Amino acid sequence: MRIRVLARVLGILICFIGAAMLMTAAYAWFECRLFDPSKNAIDALGTLLYGSGITLVSGFVLIVSGSGRGENRDLLRREAIIIVGLAWILCAIFGALPFALYGSGLGVVPSFFESMSGFTTTGASVMRDIESFPRAILLWRAVTQYLGGIGILVLFVAVLSFLGVGSRSLMKQESSLNISESTASRIGDTAMTLLKVYLGLAILCALGLYLLGMSPFDSICHSFATLSTGGFSPKNKSIGHYHSLGIEIWLTVFMILGSLSFMLYVFIIQKRVKRIKAEEEARYYVLLLVVACLFVSANLAFQDRNLTFLQGVRECFFMIVSISSTTGFGTTDYDQWPTFSRVILLLLMMIGGCAGSTAGGVKMNRIILFWKIAIQEMVRSYRPNQIFSLKLNGLAPDTKVLVQTSFFLANAFIVAGVFILAVSALEPSLDFTSVVGGVFACLFNVGPGLGDLGPTNNYADLGSPALFLLAMLMALGRLEFIAILVLFMPSLWKKY
Repeated sequence: MRIRVLARVLGILICFIGAAMLMTAAYAWFECRLFDPSKNAIDALGTLLYGSGITLVSGFVLIVSGSGRGENRDLLRREAIIIVGLAWILCAIFGALPFALYGSGLGVVPSFFESMSGFTTTGASVMRDIESFPRAILLWRAVTQYLGGIGILVLFVAVLSFLGVGSRSLMKQESSLNISESTASRIGDTAMTLLKVYLGLAILCALGLYLLGMSPFDSICHSFATLSTGGFSPKNKSIGHYHSLGIEIWLTVFMILGSLSFMLYVFIIQKRVKRIKAEEEARYYVLLLVVACLFVSANLAFQDRNLTFLQGVRECFFMIVSISSTTGFGTTDYDQWPTFSRVILLLLMMIGGCAGSTAGGVKMNRIILFWKIAIQEMVRSYRPNQIFSLKLNGLAPDTKVLVQTSFFLANAFIVAGVFILAVSALEPSLDFTSVVGGVFACLFNVGPGLGDLGPTNNYADLGSPALFLLAMLMALGRLEFIAILVLFMPSLWKKY
């Protein structure tokens, strides 16, 4: 294991996070200078400067310790997977500094939880009164989600494509983006195209929100939270604060865009018409949203005789897209909905968005593959000699993909079961619904769960052990298990 190579790459990545924190500090200075010279704003500026200083110095030390002649810059597969696993944990640790150093009383573990929730775009929070925090701290909170949404390592590869072959290894291990269908062009070019799409959509979303009545600050924060499908809002009541149908419709559009594969946008830019026509994952995802909306609207109208079907659509569609995209924005307390509707929401939490999107969950491609495999095996039971041609998005997945799909689904339910037992033991005051909803919401990076951890509450009342476990559960879900679990395998760390 080439420790110097790992140290150098992780050091550069930590400096990247430190630079982002320093840019947030620049906004804090600008705000103190022109708009808000209050003590809280000045304290936020000092906190961000101090945090960015610690982060940059730590990154620089790692870079220096990893420097040396004769080291090959190319990353091998297991070095790449170690970097991916450690990168998300280290980013969450250093990203927690502004929350921990500011006089907010969050504490070390809650700050780590808040930071991990941001970078994994989960959106679960321990802040009791969000609006009491300085805007600079809330901006950093939004920035963590924006960086985590497209994948920190994709930004890293796009800016630092000099890593060469190692850059492809990094992107393959980064679970949020699927590059298997990318062209033969350099992986740095693909990463840069993805970055441009991500940035362009964020600008367009923020501009629309501003024109619909949000302040510039709120527009930027909500744009970051929407495209990353993270859901951190600078308002205590989330999107319900605005009571605006226009804002809800606009955000719904961009939550759906964030839930579709970003590689699909690359295909659109490259005018790969045949591949676009073959896209079935996005088609099935949109169909799922429509069907879920119809069922929930009918259920709400049936439960409340004073509510028409169209009023039910108006009440539920935003929340269905918010939960399915794993964004977690709130406009209504869905925990008061009938059991049937809440079960649908729980299923949408598990499914999530499309592969290659910023959304969490099992991903639609795995659901489609699992369904096709199930149909194939049932037919094979009475037609054992029939030859099958299994395809997804017009392409035939290899055996490795089919095995990984089964592995992921099995892992998801095993890990969920273990964490449900652990959280229920650590937090005996939580009822079954709250425990299951909270674990599923963190594992599939949704944010708000059910019951005491539902949309009108948060995770602030949980103890530090439970918060730490749930924070690590977010990382497991975001990296789809492998990049975190393999860190605990001794064979990974053996010398060549």
